[in-house]
Amino acid sequence: MPSAAKPPAGPFTPLDLQLVLLRRMADHNPELVADARRELGVSITDMREANKRWQAMLRSPRSRPAAASRYRSILGAPESVTPRTIGDLECEALRWPLPLWPDLRFEVMLAPNGAVWNEWLVRAPDAPGPELRTLADLTPWSCTVDEAARAFAPARPLEGTAPTRFGLSFTAPDEEGVRRECVAEFTWGLLQRVAVTG
Repeated sequence: MPSAAKPPAGPFTPLDLQLVLLRRMADHNPELVADARRELGVSITDMREANKRWQAMLRSPRSRPAAASRYRSILGAPESVTPRTIGDLECEALRWPLPLWPDLRFEVMLAPNGAVWNEWLVRAPDAPGPELRTLADLTPWSCTVDEAARAFAPARPLEGTAPTRFGLSFTAPDEEGVRRECVAEFTWGLLQRVAVTG
């Protein structure tokens, strides 16, 4: 008896977007991602399928000029739209809540021409940030790029190994108070791991 045909994929949902974020984080923290998948009630196959559909959307010529509208169609109206000034340019930061990370917001930075400059997770304005004092505080998923950069200033941004990855180079004290040179890696703006380099 032939198997039933797979139904066509429905619209891309906020759950699908969370799975896309998790898919990239799985390279560094598979255990945390597995826990998050269980919390969302989805399988690793669901996560891979969401990522496959996401990549197809990104490669579609029709979607390239409309990256911001793509996020609006997936997540709805943003929770907040905040003007930002970067150099001489007036930009907008659009933020949406994601159920998996209630203390964070998914932020999309729009250039004046509507192009997406950046897309990552940031702390929600009313959520308490982490206390980052030593290397021991820098655990996976504990902080965002901005929070680590502020806590261990001056931090130097590093080019990531993929479009959704970011790096920071800084010095931070270990538990004995000895300052160590470090490199922190972030995926979608969320800390994944820290390496002591000196």
